[in-house]
Amino acid sequence: MTADCPVLLIEEFEELAHAAPETARLEFINGRIEVKPVPDGDHFEIVRWLQKLCLQHVPDLWLYPERRLKVEKYRKGRAIPDGVLAPDEHFSGHSEWSEPSGVLMVVEVTTRDADTNRRVRVEKRDGYAAADIPVYLLIDRENCTVTVHCEPKDGSYRSLTTRPYGTPVELPAPVGFTLETEKLKKFAP
Repeated sequence: MTADCPVLLIEEFEELAHAAPETARLEFINGRIEVKPVPDGDHFEIVRWLQKLCLQHVPDLWLYPERRLKVEKYRKGRAIPDGVLAPDEHFSGHSEWSEPSGVLMVVEVTTRDADTNRRVRVEKRDGYAAADIPVYLLIDRENCTVTVHCEPKDGSYRSLTTRPYGTPVELPAPVGFTLETEKLKKFAP
């Protein structure tokens, strides 16, 4: 079961994901179906906080929550990032799953589940890099850190910056603003 030899066809996965209950979100990463639990209130507040900051700093862009994206080599993966930064109205006319072209940044906020390390820190990161998404922002609630991945090339991000909560972190072009992370301390375990 890999992206080259998946357990089911992408069309079958999309039908299954569309019919999934509201208590779970399904993703198709690395040729496997992944079940992502519905996030808690702090998770949603972190995404809301980031949405507000993006609107203040880059008002012609919008941080779309949970926009479904086609990722990975040959677009055989399907991921639901916690946030997708793209130009305002970018997804108008798109179907349920969008191509990643035009996406400037994806955001993941970790949840407290057993497969977070593999799914968010490795597989989704690699899928976003393979899709040439310029910036991947990981807000890691477990480690109280913010990590910026950028400069995708050949399926990997060439640059990585990790800072603890409370330390400013630069979101490079095409995002282009400094993220003040002091507020994240409120959501630390």
